[in-house]
Amino acid sequence: MGNILDIFLERGFVEKTTDDEGVRRLLERPVLCYIGFDPTASSLHAGSLEPIMSLMHMQRLGHRPIVLVGGGTGLVGDPSGKTELRRVMTRDEVEANADALKKQLSRYITFGERGALLLNNADWLCELNYIDFLRDIGRHFSVNRMLTAESYRLRLEQESGLNFIEFNYMLLQAYDFWYLYKHYDCSLQMGGADQWGNIVAGIDLTRRLEGAQLYGITFPLLTTRSGAKMGKTATGAIWLDPEETSPYEFYQYWINVDDEDVERFLAIFTFLPMNEVRRLGGLKGEDLRQAKEILAFEATRISHGEERAIEARDASRSLFWKEAKDGIRAHMDGVPTTEIEARLLKEGIPAWQLFQEVGLCKTRAEARRLIQQGGGYVNERRLEAFDERITSTDLIGDSLLLRAGKKRFHCLKAT
Repeated sequence: MGNILDIFLERGFVEKTTDDEGVRRLLERPVLCYIGFDPTASSLHAGSLEPIMSLMHMQRLGHRPIVLVGGGTGLVGDPSGKTELRRVMTRDEVEANADALKKQLSRYITFGERGALLLNNADWLCELNYIDFLRDIGRHFSVNRMLTAESYRLRLEQESGLNFIEFNYMLLQAYDFWYLYKHYDCSLQMGGADQWGNIVAGIDLTRRLEGAQLYGITFPLLTTRSGAKMGKTATGAIWLDPEETSPYEFYQYWINVDDEDVERFLAIFTFLPMNEVRRLGGLKGEDLRQAKEILAFEATRISHGEERAIEARDASRSLFWKEAKDGIRAHMDGVPTTEIEARLLKEGIPAWQLFQEVGLCKTRAEARRLIQQGGGYVNERRLEAFDERITSTDLIGDSLLLRAGKKRFHCLKAT
């Protein structure tokens, strides 16, 4: 089966663990692990794909994920990573959002009798007796220690401060971890780096109550090269719900990521083998679009299915080709031009022969080497084989643009 921790480390999922060796030993056998998703909206966004992908990896390697929808904690609001108080939601809003998230997460995780578990912490948190909770659970928490947690410390530095209802969040999430251990034998919690304090609190509480050792893994909080939060754009969030963000818009988000983010995102947001991820991440210049297209297709396929991914890719290619044609037409002005009989292009001419005949290469052998080494282009499309036939289908209007290397162009005009 292999150890899932090695996959997580290689693909960039791990920020830190609560015990490196302990986590590795734990994951040598199938375990139950959980991640919580608070229902603050009716849809998760692209930033949520990092924890979702981790659960998909866990399930693929024989572990059993617990997806915990925070119908109870959602009524309180997690202050982690927030600089201001979340809007207090009604119970009806939280329940509606929780139901929507359950349906959405089912697209990624296989649930069922032998599959993953889908739970809602409202089932146990909303039934708690406050006095009993303070006496049995609250007494195990040190206020001084809680205030050192980064999530609380950041809020205390803000003018709005930290209110009492948010202060209780850590206790509730710690209770979740204890409850899942007690009732489901769950021994591992995973989450974003901002959840470190909450995860450690759950481990400490369970050790005090049960004498058991639990473990945690946190993921890096992803930002793009520009510093933007993952899944956010200038126009708003990229939602996983196709009614909120269409599959085409979702695809475009991934194909437009910064060049520097491509390899990292391929590792985290696809299931491609890492040797292929590294190959694609090593592409440069115009060739990097191939890697971005694969990233966009795979991410869209995972979230919306193959049919929608193909539709989004075809629509994106059509738009890209239209824009490319406009740019190529503009580039044709002022470059050396050779006229050719249209009937010859209808039959097709081997690329190496054409490059030599228009003077981009001195000999046909040189033309073959150029194309084999990836330096031959037709209409800014790199030629994959030296004997690829250039035909009338390559014409933009009545012309096409040949390029050798980075700067030598030649326009071919059909007459």
